[in-house]
Amino acid sequence: MSSGGRVHDRSVLDALEKLDPEPFDSDVWRVARKGRDPLRGSSANGRWGAPGELEVLYTSEQRDGALAEVGFRLSLEPVWPSLIQHQIHILAVRAERTLRLVDMRELANLGVDISRYETFEYGATQAIAAAAHFLEFDGMLVPSARFACTNLVLFTDRVSHAGNLQLVSSEDVDWSDWRRTNRRA
Repeated sequence: MSSGGRVHDRSVLDALEKLDPEPFDSDVWRVARKGRDPLRGSSANGRWGAPGELEVLYTSEQRDGALAEVGFRLSLEPVWPSLIQHQIHILAVRAERTLRLVDMRELANLGVDISRYETFEYGATQAIAAAAHFLEFDGMLVPSARFACTNLVLFTDRVSHAGNLQLVSSEDVDWSDWRRTNRRA
């Protein structure tokens, strides 16, 4: 078991140990820059992954959820980045030990300030993810902060084995159309 050097909150570990892992076998959506391997995770600072601590792959159970996550980030730029191209991918995922934390009250009980869930305050969620990884979960089903759906956050070291994570299809994202449809600046 790897902890990435983190000292885990015992109350978070205790709470997660009481939850039964669930199998996950379904397709999910992921947006990535064109040319980037869509099965490659990120070790950058994110809601469910502290920088350099563990590699996570952010996906969504809904197409619009995946688009909303990346579209939100792009909308934070002073001018919409017109030269960056993205693709939306369908991934087939099979995981044996998925942690289901889709109820905001569950997250609140684990120390997440749900009134600030949509902000960039990631400390509590990163601690939950690190503890879940330490307890050998494959990934977590969690609420999206950008769309009314569930996201699947995968620990790539647990699901990147042959057959557990496969690219099904890809298509280019038309951000102009997405912005019109979602009334984004």
